[in-house]
Amino acid sequence: MSRFPKYIAATAVAAAFALPAYAGKFGLGRPALPEEIAAWDLDVAPDGTGLPAGSGNAVAGEEVFAEKCAVCHGDFAEGVGNWPKLAGGQGTLDHDDPLKTVGSYWPHLSTAWDYVNRSMPFGNAQSLTADEVYAIVAYILYSNDLVDDGFVLSKETFMEVELLNADGFIPDDRLEAEKHFWNPEPCMENCKENVEITMRAMVLDVTPEEESAASGAGAVPVEAAAVQEPSAEPIEAAAALDPELVAKGEKAFRKCKACHQVGDGAKSKTGPILDGIVGAPAAAAEGFRYSKAMKAAADGGLVWDEAELAAFLAKPKAYMKGTKMSFAGLKKEGDIEAVIAYLKSHSQ
Repeated sequence: MSRFPKYIAATAVAAAFALPAYAGKFGLGRPALPEEIAAWDLDVAPDGTGLPAGSGNAVAGEEVFAEKCAVCHGDFAEGVGNWPKLAGGQGTLDHDDPLKTVGSYWPHLSTAWDYVNRSMPFGNAQSLTADEVYAIVAYILYSNDLVDDGFVLSKETFMEVELLNADGFIPDDRLEAEKHFWNPEPCMENCKENVEITMRAMVLDVTPEEESAASGAGAVPVEAAAVQEPSAEPIEAAAALDPELVAKGEKAFRKCKACHQVGDGAKSKTGPILDGIVGAPAAAAEGFRYSKAMKAAADGGLVWDEAELAAFLAKPKAYMKGTKMSFAGLKKEGDIEAVIAYLKSHSQ
């Protein structure tokens, strides 16, 4: 016998009276409130139906992305560890291991907007404002060279953007087109004895490890020239560099480390090694494959003095059309000055 007979009886009586108040066929639950329905109904259609008011561009998006997304997706949407890359991959869909990103694979921008709005950032979904979502999506588009950094994404401009793979999908009509393959009487006895595995997934490690994200600090790809040998004319000011400024530059340079290295054991990666970059001629890193634009600049006599380097770091694509560097640029003059000081410390 229960130890709480009076409590159970009281609860049963209370429930018997309470259930009818929560109307419904089964006497369960209650009608959803309008605000609850609105919170659930977040769908955005390919034609933009469902988009809220708001706007954002790549410049604003870069800051939000760096704060809320870069730990997993990298500062330039290049992905960290096994976390997804969001940029690049154009022209790879017919490869054995295609890179599927917003820029190469996704057919509708509404999917990107809806996913960011509904599911991001990881661990804090639906915490972004509409302006932040617009800005992040604009930055992703910019990272895929689909818009320029001044393009303002909003409900009004949404349909101006057409993704490269917009025509890469076809309606799934197998229900009718392959109907003749169907067996109306499926095998229920004396069926095939063995099941043969004819194909396996090519990528089995698609679930990122948290450790991978934690270790990725993002980076700034700088397709600036570099040399492995010390500059022919040593930087006079190197010995008098401000240690605090160099330290600040080292911190800011974390944005560059995914693509560039300096110091002992450094080598070219996605971007060239940057030892000796300050005061060096452009496109001088031995063995690195520079863009045509960078090679042309080198042929024209470009030297990375502080002024040229600062201009490049501020807005690479505006400085040199055709550069491979996808980074939007350092926005703060203080960061540019500090990074140059840090690079100078590796020019001795």
